[in-house]
Amino acid sequence: MGVRQSDAFAIPQLRALGWAGFLLGFGLGGFFDGILLHQILQWHHLLSLVTRPPFQDIRLQIMADGFFHLLMYVIAFAGLWKLWKGRHSLAAPGGDRLLLAKALVGFGAWHILDGVLSHWLLGIHRIRLDSENVLFWDLLWFFAFGVAFVVLGWRLGRGKGGAPGGRAGAALLAAAVLVGGPVAALPPPNVNTVMVFFKPGTTPNQVFAGIEAVDGRILWSAPSGDVWALDVRDKRRTALLYRHGAWVVSNSAWVAGCLAWTSARS
Repeated sequence: MGVRQSDAFAIPQLRALGWAGFLLGFGLGGFFDGILLHQILQWHHLLSLVTRPPFQDIRLQIMADGFFHLLMYVIAFAGLWKLWKGRHSLAAPGGDRLLLAKALVGFGAWHILDGVLSHWLLGIHRIRLDSENVLFWDLLWFFAFGVAFVVLGWRLGRGKGGAPGGRAGAALLAAAVLVGGPVAALPPPNVNTVMVFFKPGTTPNQVFAGIEAVDGRILWSAPSGDVWALDVRDKRRTALLYRHGAWVVSNSAWVAGCLAWTSARS
């Protein structure tokens, strides 16, 4: 006999599984937002409506997106850890259904939180800034990807029996997070700026040799000489920077690259 969602957290062996589903769904909601709205459609950045200096700088806008994705990484990996702890509960009655139901609730909860906090309370961005009816797109996203998914997850959690392919579903959910995170962290298209954080102790000769190797154009550098902004047309060559003392290159899938610009401004 299945376990209702409302009773799931009262069962210790299912508690970790419920939290795993919610955190993974929440993280996927953030990755979905970043991939679709920031990268593919390019409708907004996280701080698009924060216009006071220095937030008008596109590099700072991209850096803020990077910190956003870093937060989603932390949440998603917390979900993966919970999934690992509760993996044996997938065989329990209703365990697989609970995981999927909570993932849908988490996905919807992200969009509800984003709508209320980012769009209406803080006003740091809206869904589609180039629209004549901005509120329409906010409400569309709020209900289509927020409320609808929460209701769907709630209804699924109240059902009986297991969801088909529980272990396979858990693997697909984990794979979606592991794939979605790096994809969301990719830089926007048509942006050639590459942030490079060199290891402490890297000599100027090594730095300039690396810049020459990627045929990069210097945009600016930190007074410490550890952080550089380069214009690199051929992103395939940026891996060469690691041979010349680079620690982090921000056009890679490593979200930590956004920290380089913070170091440059400190």
